[in-house]
Amino acid sequence: MSDFLTLPVQILLYSIPIITAITLHEVAHGYVARLFGDDTAQRQGRITLNPIKHIDPVGTLLVPLVMYLMTLMTMGAGLIFGWAKPVPVDASRMRNPKQDMFWVALAGPASNLIMMVLWALLWAQAHHGSAQGSAALADMAMMGIRINIILMALNLLPIPPLDGSRMVSSVLPHQWALNYARIEPYGFFILILLMISGYLGVLMQPFISFAQQVLTWFL
Repeated sequence: MSDFLTLPVQILLYSIPIITAITLHEVAHGYVARLFGDDTAQRQGRITLNPIKHIDPVGTLLVPLVMYLMTLMTMGAGLIFGWAKPVPVDASRMRNPKQDMFWVALAGPASNLIMMVLWALLWAQAHHGSAQGSAALADMAMMGIRINIILMALNLLPIPPLDGSRMVSSVLPHQWALNYARIEPYGFFILILLMISGYLGVLMQPFISFAQQVLTWFL
């Protein structure tokens, strides 16, 4: 974080990669679902780059801002956690619902991996600049790298309703998948408990390590 950036400027700069990461993650789900025959998201206007269509006032704005400010004051490093409005997906409209849902679920984390690489390339360019504008751009790009790594790793966890759980359900026998889905009402509380206990980071680490390895291929 550059010392010359004031807190309001930091929040403004960091909101760009955060909103972009969340928006394109949801668009990817809707776009791939459409490829497999489900146009529900398209009919509801959710396959759009307009972030307003995807923003959840609490999960996308309030929770990340409060968490960032609280962790910045208590830990000296701002951490981000939040969510967007899920894109509606109707598996029954797909040609091969069980198999196709695997790819629809994977599309979100995959989009974050691609965005991470693009932000990393931007960071590499800005990092070599000497002007304050270059330093600010490098800071924004670094946030883009971090938020996309976090979103990818978090969503790959097999905890309903995260994308990883949809991928697991798509390969489970039907009855097992139904039993597995019953965890979903408790998924948010499981995530909170894992985060408080510190185990959330442990579970995410293999995916984070994979993302870091990908970065070394491009940088």
